Amino acid sequence: MTATAERIQYDVKDIGLAPLGKQRIEWAGREMPVLKLIRDRFEEEKPLAGVRLIACCHVTTETANLAIALKAAGAESLLIASNPLSTQDDVAASLVADYGIPVYAIKGEDAETYEKHVNIALDFRPNIIIDDGCDVVATLVKERQDQLSDIIGTNEETTTGIVRLEAMLNDGVLTFPAMNVNDADTKHFFDNRYGTGQSTLDGIFRATNVLLAGKTLVVAGYGWCGKGVAMRGKGLGANVIVTEIDPVRAIEAAMDGFRVMTMAEAAAEGDVFVTLTGNKHVIRGEHFAAMKDGAMVANAGHFDIEIDLEALGGMASDVSTVRPFTQEYKLADKSIVVLGEGRLVNLVAAEGHPSAVMDMSFANQALACEYLVKNKGQLEPGIHSIPADLDKEIAALKLKAMGINLDTLTDTQVEYMSSWKSGT
Repeated sequence: MTATAERIQYDVKDIGLAPLGKQRIEWAGREMPVLKLIRDRFEEEKPLAGVRLIACCHVTTETANLAIALKAAGAESLLIASNPLSTQDDVAASLVADYGIPVYAIKGEDAETYEKHVNIALDFRPNIIIDDGCDVVATLVKERQDQLSDIIGTNEETTTGIVRLEAMLNDGVLTFPAMNVNDADTKHFFDNRYGTGQSTLDGIFRATNVLLAGKTLVVAGYGWCGKGVAMRGKGLGANVIVTEIDPVRAIEAAMDGFRVMTMAEAAAEGDVFVTLTGNKHVIRGEHFAAMKDGAMVANAGHFDIEIDLEALGGMASDVSTVRPFTQEYKLADKSIVVLGEGRLVNLVAAEGHPSAVMDMSFANQALACEYLVKNKGQLEPGIHSIPADLDKEIAALKLKAMGINLDTLTDTQVEYMSSWKSGT
């Protein structure tokens, strides 16, 4: 398909949805002042001029504002979906029709279409890849060795993607710099904790309209995402159980006031289960067998492998859709409810993270792209942290936008902090 205005190629559900998408993109932009400031500077300086950039992200209103900022920076860009069910079709249409950005993303696209879009993106011969789960980079390394010399670097903003990049590094196949956007303080402290905490429960509520107060919520994984869901669940009156494999995180969860146990123990107690581990088959057949009738299972990890749906399907005599994004698996003695087909429930059944928190995450993405270009040829292959000064710049801009002022050190305090001679 071809857009009439700029003759750019695209693959979206319905280009006629663009007016609604533009309205929603602009609404999200109101809550993204930091990215707006960066975009304004990019418009003047064009730090990405001549750079071919592809982004494999959840195609949402927030991502749209990032894509617009990158185009303002001078990048030749293309956007594909990082998850088959997270695309907002009106947003995809507006990016094409109103902003002239090629988009290949359709909510509900099958695996074949998803893989086709990944290859279309790589046919663009990118210099920079923004990845969400590392699918594009993995495909590049496995199947497109001849394009490796084109790559300036990549940005990754998911825990799952960083794990895959670390595995590539250990195997000696990561031959270019990768920016670890996920571990920037202004990303994971806020996006993972407050964004995931709110949006995951939002997805569960929209899919089910369940009352969480008084119910037992089982949170699998107590990383920053798990902490956010547990915290928000507790605030809504749920009795929260945490399952973990890491002893330090397990102690932290216990000291935060949550019960900690194995999934085998929690399975019989939980009313609602959420997986946030980045690992495979965290909830398995033996867990389904122990669950209550009507137990609800959702995933907020990046890939749809945390819940073993194949095992559950083998146990079920019938599967039916009882509400949008809500499927009931009927077993011999009970039913188990699965939300969002085991994919990211906050993006499948809701709208993903609030714009205000994605403002910082996507500010990191934008500045990481600029950093890669500025340091082209100077960064060693491997995984690099976001520089601390960029992290603090984003935090300072966010505070300014929120109208919050900070104290500054007095001369006496500066002297004291830089001296070893003063003591008790």
